[in-house]
Amino acid sequence: MIQVERLNGSSYFINPHMIESMECLPDLTITMLSGKKIVVRNSPEDVVNKIVEYRSRIGINGQES
Repeated sequence: MIQVERLNGSSYFINPHMIESMECLPDLTITMLSGKKIVVRNSPEDVVNKIVEYRSRIGINGQES
């Protein structure tokens, strides 16, 4: 799980493997595979860095098949 920050400042944890897409509208909107949308304060770069760090921590360093 990675931690993101909602617009109201509260912390929220999401499973990065369930992210379908991210868009700046102008706030970062994360769309999950379920269709749920989460609007966060984090920048796209911050979320990507958190995903890379998470994947490294759990031992997934290369591309998934």
